[in-house]
Amino acid sequence: MATAFIAVGFGLAILVWSADRFVAGSASTARHFGMPPLLIGMVVVGFGTSAPEMVVSALAASQGNPGIALGNAYGSNITNIALILGLTAMISPIAVHSQVLHKELPILTAITALAAWQIWDGEITRMDALVLLALFGGLMTWTIWQGMKSKTDALGSEMEQELEAHAMPLRRAVFWLVVGLILLIVSSRILVWGAVEIAHGFGVSDLIIGLTIVAAGTSLPELASSIIAIRKNEHDIALGNVLGSNLFNTLAVVGIAGTIHPMAVGPEVFSRDILVMAVLTVSLFIIGYGFRGPGRINRFEGAALLACYIGYTTYLARTVFTP
Repeated sequence: MATAFIAVGFGLAILVWSADRFVAGSASTARHFGMPPLLIGMVVVGFGTSAPEMVVSALAASQGNPGIALGNAYGSNITNIALILGLTAMISPIAVHSQVLHKELPILTAITALAAWQIWDGEITRMDALVLLALFGGLMTWTIWQGMKSKTDALGSEMEQELEAHAMPLRRAVFWLVVGLILLIVSSRILVWGAVEIAHGFGVSDLIIGLTIVAAGTSLPELASSIIAIRKNEHDIALGNVLGSNLFNTLAVVGIAGTIHPMAVGPEVFSRDILVMAVLTVSLFIIGYGFRGPGRINRFEGAALLACYIGYTTYLARTVFTP
């Protein structure tokens, strides 16, 4: 059992570091090839920060552990909104200026409703997964179109400053892109093995491990980048990291895992996990959209989000340790 805990700790550490290198390398590479900063922020960085969830869930599904795959996706969404945005807003209130992010908030809410509808019957079939991937493809097409059409946007301006501050030669950018991707895959395999061993050792379901340890671990890149962004007064990047990650998780991560291995879904996922994810997503839409002006997540709202995460995680722990 000690080996499993070491594997999870080591896997998470390498996963977070490699994800950071992968994002930096892929963003700089895209910049060298002339991709607009707004598009880099919406697509490249969004893909990079969700790469840990994608790789972990795909490996878990291929190894016959769909609970970890599903728990990782939905648990990461809950962690992103409640823990990451909660902590970030408590450090500094988040002001939402980007018009692109305003459009993504209702889209994320609608996609969350689709996720709830799909698991209503207790399973995610390959057809469900293919629908998610088709929607993901359509969303990426729309995102690229928006990025090419919007010449000026707050998110694009903030991303351009970040790219200039962390510029690197093309050769080095490609090197970190490749090395980051390889280490992502290796560390994900180590993490999944350790998580499965811990689940079996304590008699805990794969789903609970996916919702807690794995979800929190794979969300660390978003946590780090959001806190760094808010300290630099880059509010739209902080929120964009979460919105992009949740869209990728709900569509691409679940879609890829479900295509590899159709998943039976217990009733508790709908009544507990999807319900919490949906409430948090709707809450984020209401407080972040800004119906009467610019959206803003203040410290009080951040504290409320963080309290939700603590309450949800405590409830999961009680279901494990209460006989």
